[in-house]
Amino acid sequence: MKWHAAQRAWSAAFVLAVFVGAAHAQNAPQGATPAPPTVTPPANTMAVPGFWDPRRRPERPDLSRIGVIRFLTETDYPPFNYSGPDGMPAGFNIDLARLICEEIKVQCTIQMRRFDTLIDGLNTNSGDAVIASMAETPDMRRRVDFTDPYYRTPARFVSRRGVEIDEVRPEALEGKRIAVVAGTAHEAYLKTLFTEAELHPYPNDDAARAALKKGDVELLFGDGISLAFWLNGTDSANCCEFRGGTYMESRYFGEGVGIAVRRGNDLMRQAFNWALFRIWERGRFTDLWLRYFPISPY
Repeated sequence: MKWHAAQRAWSAAFVLAVFVGAAHAQNAPQGATPAPPTVTPPANTMAVPGFWDPRRRPERPDLSRIGVIRFLTETDYPPFNYSGPDGMPAGFNIDLARLICEEIKVQCTIQMRRFDTLIDGLNTNSGDAVIASMAETPDMRRRVDFTDPYYRTPARFVSRRGVEIDEVRPEALEGKRIAVVAGTAHEAYLKTLFTEAELHPYPNDDAARAALKKGDVELLFGDGISLAFWLNGTDSANCCEFRGGTYMESRYFGEGVGIAVRRGNDLMRQAFNWALFRIWERGRFTDLWLRYFPISPY
């Protein structure tokens, strides 16, 4: 399954802006989990997620056995994968794939196709790896192997600017009106842990965000990455801001996004893990993240 269907609402204007920019250049209370380890970027910039432990350096595999890497990705999932103005693959995942190829020093190809055909394409040897924001779920692990995760989608609270909410904890939100999309993992999480809050389920993200803007609710709880782009975009009219920290409980919000390879292809998986660590260690992952994410979802 894809990481979050809600992220499809990101605007075409943002996609174009990213393309142009790229061309130029769990100790928290009651079930909240801590933010992931971060690389500290230069002053006056935001935190960047990092899921690699510098004390656990992956071993460099025998990369001489890899002659070419054929990546498969999908066609319409901005800002991670999309067709650029010239029709060529573009996006965060595409640029990350190119960095991996530079690190391994091999030739790579990137083929775009529908998301629902990617795993079949991989397992029929139409490609060597899938880099398409594919969530690592138990069902997917029965079909493919995954690299270490290179990002996760946190859940976050958002409130209107100027609203005095000093703490975002279950006991501090007693009686607070919280918007959430009905039927989502975010609603289930609130029902389990924020039992004294007043939940207001809405049919979709647009409705929940409109309720927050109008003041019908005091907080909104949802997907941190899509919320980050909403906060930075024109639709929010600079109305709102993140409150509190990240929530990354894997039982609700998944185990992360990795690169998929065919079952048993340990050489490719280990090569990617080594390359991802090197890209992060050398600061190139930080540079890539800052290019695509103007407001940190972490």
